[in-house]
Amino acid sequence: MLKNDVIVVTGAAGFIGSCLVGYLNHLGFSQLVLVDDFSVAAKTGNLEGKAFIEKVHREQFFEWLPGYKNQIRYVFHLGARTDTTEMDYAVHKKWNLDYSKLIWEYCTTNNIPLVYASSAATYGGGEHGYQDNHEIVTKLQPLNPYGVSKNEFDIWALAQQHTPPFWAGLKFFNVYGPNEYHKGRMASVIFHAYNQIKANRSVKLFRSHNPAYKDGEQIRDFIYVKDVISICTWLMNHQPASGLYNTGTGTARTFKDLVTAIFSTLELKPEINFINTPADIRDKYQYFTEADMHKLTAAGYNKPFYALEDGVKEYVNEFLKGTTYY
Repeated sequence: MLKNDVIVVTGAAGFIGSCLVGYLNHLGFSQLVLVDDFSVAAKTGNLEGKAFIEKVHREQFFEWLPGYKNQIRYVFHLGARTDTTEMDYAVHKKWNLDYSKLIWEYCTTNNIPLVYASSAATYGGGEHGYQDNHEIVTKLQPLNPYGVSKNEFDIWALAQQHTPPFWAGLKFFNVYGPNEYHKGRMASVIFHAYNQIKANRSVKLFRSHNPAYKDGEQIRDFIYVKDVISICTWLMNHQPASGLYNTGTGTARTFKDLVTAIFSTLELKPEINFINTPADIRDKYQYFTEADMHKLTAAGYNKPFYALEDGVKEYVNEFLKGTTYY
């Protein structure tokens, strides 16, 4: 990528999108077109101090595009409806499937490389493992409409004969880090746990309803957002084989490990209380996720990932304590 390239970032006011904008600025890129619903006041802080050339509402994006014909060089499509508790599939279909098809078709027609956000939610209960193997995509059974919509787009993308010159669908695992203040219930466990500990010096975790896992020993692949945006930009710069790529650390950790790291950062003795998993998500709850990262490392990505303790310590000390942004 060249410093004067025009780069589109959708979902630019959101959590990962705004961090990507900040990272691109850090790397010297300022010719950025930001696409999102900018009417959400809670997201305003995510873009403060960021350099860009234009903001375009997501509803007007495709009407706006002809004016920038032959100028856009790259597209990072991170915009999506990410609420896993939203059960109306039509909402997810509109933003995660249909909108993404339009992005793909524009990039294909205009020869623009595309990196888009898929999700580890596509893996469902993990019956087929967590390998970013194209052969298993049609067999996957996501546990909620959000995961279904993400998987449906992956299936569609893999079936296309006409594609962007390079494309990568990133299966984000459990991402945490700055700029998620607006996410409410969908913010990371680290965000919620930190606020509980600050208020009560204790934290609540979901009780296990699966006899194979003890309370607090449900396991997830937690990845710091700085690693995610590093992978995004590396893929655009190096453009290995197109396809789906897991975006995790490859090392799963328990929720107990996670909150213990927060207590340790705050120099407090761990105090953990267990509560029942809400009934509306209990039968859709993943007890284990761990990204198989061999495809990305084989493609040449060799930057070490943040260890959970290091990522939590930085997130708490540099961002959460002062409610600051990346």
